[in-house]
Amino acid sequence: MEPRESWAALAAGGVAGVCVDLILFPLDTVKTRLQSPQGFRKAGGFRGIYAGVPSTAIGSFPNAAAFFITYENVKSMLHHGSASCLTPAAHMVAASLGEVVACLIRVPSEVVKQRAQVSPSSSTLRILSHTLYHEGFQGLYRGYTSTVLREIPFSLVQFPLWESLKDLWSWKQGHVVDSWQSAVCGAFAGGFAAAVTTPLDVAKTRIMLAKAGSSNASGNVLAALTGIWRTQGLSGLFAGVVPRMAAISLGGFIFLGTYEKTRQLLL
Repeated sequence: MEPRESWAALAAGGVAGVCVDLILFPLDTVKTRLQSPQGFRKAGGFRGIYAGVPSTAIGSFPNAAAFFITYENVKSMLHHGSASCLTPAAHMVAASLGEVVACLIRVPSEVVKQRAQVSPSSSTLRILSHTLYHEGFQGLYRGYTSTVLREIPFSLVQFPLWESLKDLWSWKQGHVVDSWQSAVCGAFAGGFAAAVTTPLDVAKTRIMLAKAGSSNASGNVLAALTGIWRTQGLSGLFAGVVPRMAAISLGGFIFLGTYEKTRQLLL
């Protein structure tokens, strides 16, 4: 990629990330509280629906920017000289590497945000201070592995599907899709990916919210999934699936549509 394209991907990704995270924050709070070990009501119900929003506001731009600059650069490198049949694989690899990089920024923000969401009476700064004091800096990365294990399968589904839907729509109408059409493709791709990866999202939430020293605090995703299955069954594994699908479908529409539009304007 040319430097101008890289900067456009970085800026467009950051703008898209801020837009979607702030607009859909209430849905994310509801989803987190539905997935929390203490249950929806004890976690705050519909009170303090914007608890944890400062953490998201600070982390969303660099997180999304890191993802898209990695995604676009890796995709560009893999596309050179590769056969068209390998294009979905290139998108999968690019999205996976993008998530690994982005999670270095996303996880600390997510840990603080989710703990604030289930403790609406505590401020974001207090949650951050408490985490650092009791768990150290590594406490902010509690759930890094589980987040990556959630995001990579999600991206393996979402981005190839998004790109394929755009290509199909472009072929049908005879020209490249508009930004709103890209947004519609993003909504379908995001909603489907959200549904199939919900159990991994539940496990990630339980690990991030677990008390220090508990079994879930160790970050073992398989153990967390097994524990949820034994105590709550299938409904526990898919806790919060409706608000998650709604949030990510809307998020896919706003996120990928805003990304395409901003990138077009910058280029």
